[in-house]
Amino acid sequence: MFKANRLALAIAAATLTTSVFAAPAGTIATVNGVAIPSSKADLFVKEVTARGQQKDTPELRAQVKDELIKNEVVYQEAIKKGVDKSPEALAQLEMLKQRIVIGAFVNSYVKANPISDSDLRKEYDKIKANFAGKEFKARHILVATEAEAKAILADLKKGKKFDEIAQAKSMDKGSAAKGGDLGWANPNSFVKEFGTALAALPKGKTTETAVKTQFGYHIIKLDDVREAKGPSFEEVKGELAQQMQGQQVQKMVEDLVKKAKVE
Repeated sequence: MFKANRLALAIAAATLTTSVFAAPAGTIATVNGVAIPSSKADLFVKEVTARGQQKDTPELRAQVKDELIKNEVVYQEAIKKGVDKSPEALAQLEMLKQRIVIGAFVNSYVKANPISDSDLRKEYDKIKANFAGKEFKARHILVATEAEAKAILADLKKGKKFDEIAQAKSMDKGSAAKGGDLGWANPNSFVKEFGTALAALPKGKTTETAVKTQFGYHIIKLDDVREAKGPSFEEVKGELAQQMQGQQVQKMVEDLVKKAKVE
């Protein structure tokens, strides 16, 4: 379950975390007289489930127990060999301890300084202006040569359906399956040549000539236009909170650095 190159980190993380937080727990196993507290297993399980890789199941707990026993066996052997006293190991342990303590400090700071809904709404109102403008619902047919594009334009003039041609001939397989539909988007989100041609099209019309870009030759049809509405406050609230918390933490760190005596 755990990759071999994470073994040393797992040992150090479990050992340091237990000593720093001193969480009371039962025992899941004893190795050469040394008890392995269930708090270590809880930390491992929490790490794995937090990444969405697995659920907390008896099978996962059994795998974690097996891994912790292996870790403890190797750890005890390393102590016998005096590896824990080597300069390299001591330096790595100190760095790991520092990361854990810093992480705990930042988490406590964030909890003590929550971002209010009113502040989130103020920030949302600031960036909401960026949502202004128009969105275009377009289709396209992408081909490799100008000759292919001219033949398709001729077929369209004869009354053949745009979506059927897109499904049969467009090189953009993602949109081809939907009849060339590109969904709603701002013209600026496309490459310059495509976006310029799209913005100039009247609603319901198709480009009279193919538009050449780095991808090939495009025949573009504009289905509809609407005012851009952008995401709602509720849709971006979580992401916005994370962003503002990150900025808050960054400012806190910068203030600490300013106050520190650095020589």
